[in-house]
Amino acid sequence: MSEFSGQEQILFVVETPIDFQVQTTVNYWELITTIKHPIMKGRLEDVKQTLTNPDVIHLSKSDSQVYLFYRTDGNKRWVCAVTKRLNGNGFLITAYRTSAIKEGTKIWQK
Repeated sequence: MSEFSGQEQILFVVETPIDFQVQTTVNYWELITTIKHPIMKGRLEDVKQTLTNPDVIHLSKSDSQVYLFYRTDGNKRWVCAVTKRLNGNGFLITAYRTSAIKEGTKIWQK
């Protein structure tokens, strides 16, 4: 995924508890909810809550600029919002439900 051009319509910009903002566009959210993870259709507020009020944040094992935000979503289920931070700006890579938190360095916990 590349950075957004100035002509794309921003769907949201939220502040994370680790002092950077995350944004996504209308078109990219549509891609996530139709191609990548259709189960996330209608779960925009859950993703925004996961980014603004997560239970735990991990740093990716394979990319030091990728952060995985987790928020509980029922019994042994989590919403995971994956973001990338470049030059101080964050953008949403993907979002999905999971039954396990991936390995990686825990950098923040509620």
